[in-house]
Amino acid sequence: MSEITAITPEPAERRDTITEGVAVLTGDPRRAIFKIAGPIMVAMLFQAVYNLADAVWVAGLGSDALAAVGFITPIFLILVGLGNGLGAGVISAASRRIGAGDRAGADNVAMHGIAVVLALAAVATPALLLFIEPLVLALGAGETAGYAVEYGSIVFAGTVFILLSDILYAVFTGEGSTRRTMYAVAASAVLNIVLDPILIYGAGMGVAGAAWATLISMAAVCALLLYWFLVRKDTYITLDWKRFSPDGRTAMDIFGVGVPASLEFVLMSVTAMVVNGLLVHVSGPDAVAVYTGGWRIVFFALIPFIAMSIAVVSVSGAAYGGRKHDKLMVAHSFAVRSGIIIGIGLSVATWLLAPAISGIFAYSAGSVHLAGGITAFLMTMCFFYPFVSPGMMSAGVFEGTGKGLFALALEFFRNLGAIVVFAYVFAIVMDFGETGVWWGIVVGNILGAFFGYGWARIYIARLIVVSRKQGAAAA
Repeated sequence: MSEITAITPEPAERRDTITEGVAVLTGDPRRAIFKIAGPIMVAMLFQAVYNLADAVWVAGLGSDALAAVGFITPIFLILVGLGNGLGAGVISAASRRIGAGDRAGADNVAMHGIAVVLALAAVATPALLLFIEPLVLALGAGETAGYAVEYGSIVFAGTVFILLSDILYAVFTGEGSTRRTMYAVAASAVLNIVLDPILIYGAGMGVAGAAWATLISMAAVCALLLYWFLVRKDTYITLDWKRFSPDGRTAMDIFGVGVPASLEFVLMSVTAMVVNGLLVHVSGPDAVAVYTGGWRIVFFALIPFIAMSIAVVSVSGAAYGGRKHDKLMVAHSFAVRSGIIIGIGLSVATWLLAPAISGIFAYSAGSVHLAGGITAFLMTMCFFYPFVSPGMMSAGVFEGTGKGLFALALEFFRNLGAIVVFAYVFAIVMDFGETGVWWGIVVGNILGAFFGYGWARIYIARLIVVSRKQGAAAA
């Protein structure tokens, strides 16, 4: 008797949900990627709209306020990286158990993830609040430090909501059910967008208003996600402390992907810090404001790739757990090809629309001078879009199959081995200044993509060979 059948009684609605989610996750990889990635993509679009709206509203306060948010961003990325990284560990571990038919194990994975982030929040929150000022000063905030401390102190007070929401999102993704994630993110983004102008300008709170809007929306999304798990109780994975059985192997399974994935975000954050430092050195704080605003736009272009890579983690995990390694090659090839096509279209659109897009940051007297720089930034960044998917999808395969260290090594090469090196060489050694930093980011991403793709193809091919030999021996 299967694990799913053995757990009784199950209401009809819950059985239907289980059958649909598992069927998608363990079925045709191409269909699964689209079915899982679609809602994630919509959810991320809502989040990106909020991020953009937040930057636009803050830009109205002047370039110093926008730059201050930029100095907080690398620290915030480390925090988000912890949540997303552990979330990747939960997705990988849970989907592998689902692929193997171990429902109780999937439940225990989810509870381990929640226990870990609650402990992390208890440690990280007071540390961030205590050291926020010296951190932003060390990052070169200078005269914008007051704004940065004001904004960061409020946002980091909600550390528990940032981490917990990431784990709850991961549980839904791990079981192949991402529509509710879409609804939750959409609700959070809409709430944030509504609160931003009210608190920033209506209540006269300035940059603190943007922070409070973020904090309130994060708390609201956690409440909604927990309602579905604890009140509706119609999910495949169950959240219940009675189902939590502390287990070293389960914890290490999560950490085996989660810790390297978290360190990937740390690497990205360190890279962002270095980029900020280079920009301050060659052009001053306005260059950081350009980077902060421009990257909000770039994030829009990256959404399809990120959504597909998250789907690849789930699909790869289920295929690996079910020992169906041929599906790994199908998923990887399909995701890479689709991403390249999407990237070409995005590059053309970005190039043509860059001047118009940059204008949204230049609606006030304090930020109008940023428009030209943001336009140049966007027209440079569009050159690497077609090369994004080979790297991202390859990392997704590594994480899905539990090889978190492989994904970390790929990210290390891309960020510190390529982006930082080329940004320094182009900006400082070759004296291209701010433009050199942009081209360093482009070249580093392209090299990382080629490196990751080649590694993933070799890894998958070896898995298939071993699987076929084992099958032949068993026959």
